Amino acid sequence: MRINTGSVVNSVAFSNDGLSIVSGLDDNTVCIWDADTGVKAQALEGHSGSVQSVALSYDGSRIVSGSHDRSIHIWDVNTTTNLQTLEGHTGAVMSVAFSSDGSRIVSGSEDRAIRIWDANSGRNLHTLKGHTREVQSVAFSNDGLYIASGSSDQTVRIWDAGTGVNLQVLKGHKDWIRSVAFSYDGSHLVSGSDDKHICIWDAKAGTKLQTLAGHINYVTSVTFSNDGSRIISSSYDRTVCIWDARSGERLQTLDGHSGFVYSVAFTSDGYHIVSGSFDQTICIWDANPGVNLHTSPGHKDSVTSVAYSNDGLHIVSGSSDHTVCIWDANTGACLQTLEGHTGDVLSVAFSIDGSRIVSGSGDKTVHIWDAKTGVILHILEGHTGEVNSVAFSKDGSHVVSGSDDRTICIWNANTGVKLRTLEGHTDSVLSVTLSNDSSHIVSGSSDETVRIWDAITGVNLHTLEGHTNWVRSVAFSNDGSCIVSGSDDQTVRIWDAKTGVNLQTLTGHEHFVLSVAFSNDGSHIVSGSIDKTIHIWDAKTGVNLQTLEGLMDYVHSVAFSNDDSRIVSGSEDKTLRIWDASPRANVAASRALSNDVPPVSPKHLVTTSERENGWLFNCDSPHPNRIMWLPPPLFQSLPIYPCLNILSRFGHTSVTYNPDFVGTNWMNCYNPTGTK
Repeated sequence: MRINTGSVVNSVAFSNDGLSIVSGLDDNTVCIWDADTGVKAQALEGHSGSVQSVALSYDGSRIVSGSHDRSIHIWDVNTTTNLQTLEGHTGAVMSVAFSSDGSRIVSGSEDRAIRIWDANSGRNLHTLKGHTREVQSVAFSNDGLYIASGSSDQTVRIWDAGTGVNLQVLKGHKDWIRSVAFSYDGSHLVSGSDDKHICIWDAKAGTKLQTLAGHINYVTSVTFSNDGSRIISSSYDRTVCIWDARSGERLQTLDGHSGFVYSVAFTSDGYHIVSGSFDQTICIWDANPGVNLHTSPGHKDSVTSVAYSNDGLHIVSGSSDHTVCIWDANTGACLQTLEGHTGDVLSVAFSIDGSRIVSGSGDKTVHIWDAKTGVILHILEGHTGEVNSVAFSKDGSHVVSGSDDRTICIWNANTGVKLRTLEGHTDSVLSVTLSNDSSHIVSGSSDETVRIWDAITGVNLHTLEGHTNWVRSVAFSNDGSCIVSGSDDQTVRIWDAKTGVNLQTLTGHEHFVLSVAFSNDGSHIVSGSIDKTIHIWDAKTGVNLQTLEGLMDYVHSVAFSNDDSRIVSGSEDKTLRIWDASPRANVAASRALSNDVPPVSPKHLVTTSERENGWLFNCDSPHPNRIMWLPPPLFQSLPIYPCLNILSRFGHTSVTYNPDFVGTNWMNCYNPTGTK
């Protein structure tokens, strides 16, 4: 189940009976939610800053909250009254916790101090000092004898909860420690860090027992199940992971949030997990470790670059997860995952014969791969900055690359030898490509210019000026007569490749344009943007023929298939989407969205721009009616016409229906417990 909160969710907690969820929100409120229905039961107001941490007393009668306003509030759950306001911290209160008997509260603050409070009187019992930077997380052991704390100083400390004495300093993390938690029996401690790792410690000896690796960004929250068998973690990589606490094996990856996941918690019986995210939602998950629905191959992070093979049978993609994937363009199956880069893969391309793939990465290298075996044929080294863009010459003999080091390199694709370095841009080179006859190179840069180069001599022939912000993407038309460029100034420009004259400026995007491409016949241009849309333009008139919507996040990359019938896009939401680019799709989709006539295929329609809420419509009549509602996890993976397929680790949702059975009992199609 997904709960839309309307504000960033910084902290979540289950009541001991599992019936309620408490959340701390960026809008300064503490909210109580019904865990079965997702309905908001109460909103507790009183803080004057974002609520960073919440916790429930064991008996469920009280809530404690810590806020950016430097205060701690204790609330009565039944009456929703603020019982006490605890003041004393001189910095934001980042973490709070009750002792299991409810008699004490511990708090950690950006003022580097930990305070222990009497939960009944509000008296400050102890102030614990020792951390040299902000305290991000605090926790009581279940017996109330010990407190653990994690800090930006990269240490975990264990304290005597009665005397306030610092008993141990645990070192092993290499970055901020965001979260700490004791196992139920107090024998172990778990910590999560910005170093992307989770450490399990012997709480008595202070020795590190295991390091769990798998997240690809900061680990924000960790906790044990009550039986001590599992650990859950959340991360800036937008996932929640379930781990075997003994073996360290990752049992399951829960993927569904579209923003950083800040907080996670188990129910006391360990059957369910709650997570809170920057995407302003709370998700409730089935915690059954025996069912892992997320083991399919595919990308685990944003898809930064996509390209079709010349025969249209395969698609290659690069990702921030450091991998290159090869996909079957017809079935959407991930055929291979190529590993070797140690940084984000920022650009990929096929050779014209489809036998090789080239990739450029944030690790400053260019890799050439055998497309059939996945073997690395060459690693091209020479750039001193991230490689943002790569391309093959048409005959496959050369590779060109553009980098943050402000240079363009030309390489022998067969030997890996660097042949020439082109210099002239005054800032990062973000995009490069070769003309079809390999005589010219075009480049786009964060210096706001487009440059045309002689590919043989390396001479800068033209510097095209007109964009008022970074030029993210450039491409030649197939005949080499025109160049298209996309920019952070939200425009797409068409240039005469011989004279450098700006022929047209296309406006319509509402944010940075990250990718542009010509159709192979030169009649159309496709562009992708941070505004989560793809535009198809008439290359001669500059008219926007169609806007493709329904994406969950930024569009990093777009490309036409060789026959121009399809467009593939790569997105921040970790998916590739294949779109129908035929003229009939343009007409059918626009007419269907206006409810004039049904789309060509499929015979149902998901509303997008007006009511993005998961409804399916029966479009077999001039007056479409609602036939089914899909919950967010299914709706987000449903191809929305003219989207034909979604390529990801999670596959996609397909819906078919018999019009003879269309009725009004749509609510029976989905149960929040997961029964469909």
